[in-house]
Amino acid sequence: MRLDKLSSVYFLGIGGIGMSALARYFLHMGLDVSGYDKTPTDLTDQLESEGMKIHFDENPDLIPKNTELVIYTPAIPRDHKEFSFILKNKIRMMKRSEVLGKIASKYFTIAVAGTHGKTTTSALIAHILKSAGVPHIAFLGGISKNYNTNFLIETSGTTPPVCVVEADEFDRSFLRLSPDIAIITSADPDHLDIYNTHKEMLAAFGEFTGKIRKGGSLIMRSGVKVKPSGSRDYNVFSYSLDPKKASIPTMSKEFTASGAIIRSGLYHFDFCNANDVWKNLVLGLPGLFNLENAVAAVSSAFLAGLNRAQISAALKSYQGVVRRFDLQIKKRGMVFIDDYAHHPEELKACILAVKEMYPGKKITGIFQPHLYSRTRDLAAEFAESLDLLDEVILLDIYPAREKPVEGVSSELILQKLKTKQGKILKKTRLLGYLKTKKPEILLTLGAGDIDRMVKPIKRAFEK
Repeated sequence: MRLDKLSSVYFLGIGGIGMSALARYFLHMGLDVSGYDKTPTDLTDQLESEGMKIHFDENPDLIPKNTELVIYTPAIPRDHKEFSFILKNKIRMMKRSEVLGKIASKYFTIAVAGTHGKTTTSALIAHILKSAGVPHIAFLGGISKNYNTNFLIETSGTTPPVCVVEADEFDRSFLRLSPDIAIITSADPDHLDIYNTHKEMLAAFGEFTGKIRKGGSLIMRSGVKVKPSGSRDYNVFSYSLDPKKASIPTMSKEFTASGAIIRSGLYHFDFCNANDVWKNLVLGLPGLFNLENAVAAVSSAFLAGLNRAQISAALKSYQGVVRRFDLQIKKRGMVFIDDYAHHPEELKACILAVKEMYPGKKITGIFQPHLYSRTRDLAAEFAESLDLLDEVILLDIYPAREKPVEGVSSELILQKLKTKQGKILKKTRLLGYLKTKKPEILLTLGAGDIDRMVKPIKRAFEK
């Protein structure tokens, strides 16, 4: 199917962060865009204000009669009334990943893969391109705080745009992409409901590297245990934080940050590549994990031909992504940070960054586990990361696409915590409990609907 010949497209799960970016792309291209989602959110409100028609009832009668293509997410259950209707009536359907792959195939593409770090990295790459005036199309897995959107586009009649995409490992979606530059930020155990074993997941990442176009580049974080495809015709680079090195790396194909120091909460560092050292770059975000993501983003921009001045200006003005180390309150006596962390390694990185910024302060973390399968498979790892906190509050598991699993609840994590300052609370009791405790440093953590608690908490403590 030729996407450029469509006039009407319908989304099953339009409010998802990846789906909404695609919906915005088709709306920009002049198509009629409509869709279904389970519940209204701030994001669906924004999509409706931009001109999309969205409903929240499973009702096949609400699917526009002129629909030419239905795009769906794997999170839609197969017994969904509209999904069944679409199948029965043989309306053309494509997965989100398939559509994204078709779009990206037309452009020079930078694809960012990894179990964590890919949203911040891809959003920074898009910001560098936009800041430098390079034509681009970017499909992001989060809302850029610089532009208040997850979709960026700026084209020119003469210069083809650079396409920036997140390469999602869930459901093997990233195997639909054929990038010119691929980044792998991490490959920790995750989505074992899809892959069964970590070894199988690593093999899929290796298969993804085999999709890189001839003459392209792979940029992989040092220590990631992905084996690049054997019959490769592309360049391989590693990147890392190596504060011991203050000069050009000895490895000809390694990118590093050296001499990193914190001034006024921001990182100042030198970017080292095989040919040069770019002195005193400034990243507009705190946290070592963000500095590491920045090295990956700068490396890809460098390989894409951008210069120091273009990259340096963008780094300093980068504001990050909504729900990624998102500072909500900073005042005397209290700091409140919201973060999307939903994997043990993400939790660890976020908490360690907070400890680095606020040494000696008591940190209270509220964590909502995401998915029964992930909680079952990684309960011990979650507990180990959460033990870095001074107090742990667990909410009930957010099921997302899954049905309950017998014997799996937040209690699994609680039982493995070493700290005595751990408890499970219902969301309805959370605000009242926090008001009695008056936390010094407060973190909300998770990928479910815990984000709906952010505004109430912020209102309560701003007073």
